[in-house]
Amino acid sequence: MKETNPVTPLIGKDPAFEAQLRAARLVAATDVPVLIQGESGTGKDLLARLLHAESPRASGPLVAVNCAALPADLAESLLYGHRRGSFTGADADHAGFVREAHGGTLLLDEIGDMPSGLQAKLLRFLESGEFQPIGAPRAEHADVRILAATNRDLAGEVAAGRFRADLFYRLNVVPLGLPPLRERPGDLPLLMEHFLAELGERHGLPAPRIGRDALQLLRRWHWPGNVRELRNLCERLLILFPGGRVGAGNLPPEMRSPQPAQVRPLLELPGEGLSLRELEVELIRQALARTGGNRSRAARLLGLTRDTLLYRLKKYAIEG
Repeated sequence: MKETNPVTPLIGKDPAFEAQLRAARLVAATDVPVLIQGESGTGKDLLARLLHAESPRASGPLVAVNCAALPADLAESLLYGHRRGSFTGADADHAGFVREAHGGTLLLDEIGDMPSGLQAKLLRFLESGEFQPIGAPRAEHADVRILAATNRDLAGEVAAGRFRADLFYRLNVVPLGLPPLRERPGDLPLLMEHFLAELGERHGLPAPRIGRDALQLLRRWHWPGNVRELRNLCERLLILFPGGRVGAGNLPPEMRSPQPAQVRPLLELPGEGLSLRELEVELIRQALARTGGNRSRAARLLGLTRDTLLYRLKKYAIEG
């Protein structure tokens, strides 16, 4: 659907977060495809809107499509359109999302869930700008920039045969990744101040004050829902404690737990065992794939120093 809302600011001073914003603003001026990766709730849609708003296409439409919500039997028609009478129920021509985005940007959210049959057609469109509506006698052309977003490890999906390698490399021209909130706890006060002010204005309520004891617990929380979860918490606190003080005892019970992050083991050991060497090699390769080969960022993902990662790359003869 077409987006008409103003761009919500991406807020934070974490170095890794700011580095991604700087990269986004640089690539916004170009027309290359961009792949945005990150966990659910990190703000991938906001980053996509920023890319569109700061691009030469800003005056054109931004059409956002949730690939995970496309019905398998209608996905091609919804994306590329159809002609009247081309199939049962096609009572009128349908332009399709690609045609609607002409002159602007098409955001393919949850690209990892795109049906395999559509992936080949998307690759063709990326390479030529051509697409063929169902029932149309010939291919048509649309001037569209493609942004893709996913919370999946697409490199891993390619390795598992669930996503086309050629499409991945075509989308991954400029990879961007938003770090999860748990990796930038220093941004919590900034984000909470923004959300409480914004939501307070919407609800006509004065923002509560967040006590140090509460903030200390919030910094230790693992934020499985990321920034979206934080915003929902801010709305709850605003409604329950307008103009008051929020202490540790006012936070949800799960956030007051002394070990909130220990829900399940980080890794389940298979009954048949495993090779630690192979596991380490695989994790290093995934980190390099996720960061587009950036060794410094890959090292941070793995909790290593850059020198330690370089040593392991040489030790295992890993190219990256």
